[in-house]
Amino acid sequence: MITYIGLMTFTDKGIASIKESTKRAAAAKEAAAKFGVNMREIYWTMGECDLVAVLEADNEQALAAFNLAVASQGNVRSRSLRAFSAKEMDAVLAKLP
Repeated sequence: MITYIGLMTFTDKGIASIKESTKRAAAAKEAAAKFGVNMREIYWTMGECDLVAVLEADNEQALAAFNLAVASQGNVRSRSLRAFSAKEMDAVLAKLP
């Protein structure tokens, strides 16, 4: 599985219905599974991002499709970062001369 960090900010629509945020997150977690994405964790945060999620997917296409499905609802804007575990990073570093 490939790990990603999702960084999200609420849109005006999302903030207008903020009381539904945890319910939307639960629905997103269920929807993620249909795309082959595991939403391992989701956190509501203070600062530059309103939400941070740890996601796992078999491939980039699965995550891209899930991100588009979430974006089409209009409640959040998101960015995804590819994350590497220490073991994965060791494999990357082993390729260096």
